[in-house]
Amino acid sequence: MLPMRKGFAAFTAAFLSLGTTPTFAHPHIFIDTGIEVIFDDTGRLTHVRVTWKYDDLYSLLLSEDYKLDTDHDGALTDLERDQMAGFDAEWVEGYAGDLEVLLDGQVLTLSGPMEPTADMIDGRLISTHLREITGTPLIEDETLSLKAFDPTYYTAYDVTLPVTLSGRDDCKVLRIEPDIDGQLAQMQAQLLTLDANADLEENDIPLIGGDFATDIRVTCPAL
Repeated sequence: MLPMRKGFAAFTAAFLSLGTTPTFAHPHIFIDTGIEVIFDDTGRLTHVRVTWKYDDLYSLLLSEDYKLDTDHDGALTDLERDQMAGFDAEWVEGYAGDLEVLLDGQVLTLSGPMEPTADMIDGRLISTHLREITGTPLIEDETLSLKAFDPTYYTAYDVTLPVTLSGRDDCKVLRIEPDIDGQLAQMQAQLLTLDANADLEENDIPLIGGDFATDIRVTCPAL
């Protein structure tokens, strides 16, 4: 994952160089994502467990880097699982884990990754990690929003894996899909007004990953 400014600068340069067609704009890493929202026995939100399933090409590159799956059966040995657990959970300072959790519009503070696991199914690497919610809020007649995204859109997170709730059976889950074509057109219109060497921050060009993210909304009644 690239640093934010480098990734977005590369995205912008490509956008400007290819003229008026927004369909070229795409990330370099694709991750199928799953989310488990975890409540305790009092109904308070305590943790979120995240699953990342890497695309075929990136899984192959990681396998070569880490010398995995040498028998080419598309699976890891027990030893490889143990060795790989946490390979993507050593985060640099300031990295938010590409996950944003809000309660009624207020950003919740999450811990770093805990209890990491790793596996491979049909040649695709899969990892999980757990994140603790600071303050363990009680959700009553409020909306919890979870969005998995890379602000620079270098990595695309597609919530294709299960979204589950653990600890409460009275909550509802709603998916709100992004208007990607509309967001790309709007971004294109902004970028085409700029010189290719323009400073993005000075021109208030925002990072775009969040605009392309599926919004998972969880609502729970009062207990």
